[in-house]
Amino acid sequence: MDSLSRAQILIEALPYIREFAGKTVVIKYGGHAMVEPSLKEQFVLDIILMKYVGINPVVVHGGGPQINHIMGKMGIHSRFVEGQRVTDDETMNIVEMVLVGTVNKEIVGLINRHGGRAVGLSGRDGDLIQADPMKIYRYTGNERPPEIIDIGRVGKVAKVNTRVLKALEDSGFIPVIAPVGVGPEGQAYNINADLVAGAIAGELVAKKLILLTDVPGVMGTQDTLIPSIKTDDVKKLIEDGTVTGGMIPKLKACLKALSHRVDKAHIIDGRKEHAILLELLTDAGVGTEIVQ
Repeated sequence: MDSLSRAQILIEALPYIREFAGKTVVIKYGGHAMVEPSLKEQFVLDIILMKYVGINPVVVHGGGPQINHIMGKMGIHSRFVEGQRVTDDETMNIVEMVLVGTVNKEIVGLINRHGGRAVGLSGRDGDLIQADPMKIYRYTGNERPPEIIDIGRVGKVAKVNTRVLKALEDSGFIPVIAPVGVGPEGQAYNINADLVAGAIAGELVAKKLILLTDVPGVMGTQDTLIPSIKTDDVKKLIEDGTVTGGMIPKLKACLKALSHRVDKAHIIDGRKEHAILLELLTDAGVGTEIVQ
């Protein structure tokens, strides 16, 4: 690439830097981008660059594959109900150990080692993510009440203590959050990271919510990318079976954020090099945007 092409890239990014300067962008970090070494490094460089140009990134990370790996080594079988990991007390201890003690520390270390200033948190720190138990209701017929399935210490976000995050942002730090919440009695709850990211983006009234995935974005019936979806159309995509599995909580997280005045939500392919910068700072963008 010649010097003029590089200058044109910077000029293209300028209006977006101006638009997002001083604003918060919440990024859910997960999938292949957390495993492939080169993608991990590109991710942290994207986050650091955002901070240096005046954008305030907040990172929420997952860790499902890492949890599965440790549970497998311990001879414990993972069971899922409608995409949610059934979490008894023993499983919760493993989840918290892996997410907070290993994955979170690794991400924070990578950011700091490359010149950023990150602070790792779980939802239990400062009552950051207050949780209620999640129940799953299964349809059993028109004349019968739904079956209530107890999935253990799986939670849903009840409240976010934004003071913790705003204090870190104001001090120039990048918050990195493990999706473990705290219940009414102080017990830990395992919460879907997409839903945590959506709730935090909503409470912070972030400029954008970006969810990294292992697919190009939301795919249509012909297995083609849907570049833009309006919130009114999300329910239809779920009901007609166009969207299934793990994409459902991602879209629900986007709806949660948009209902709290977040401008836009994006589901993008974290396998692409520098996917976050391409989405934020270029005309074309990548993945699927969800808008009101």
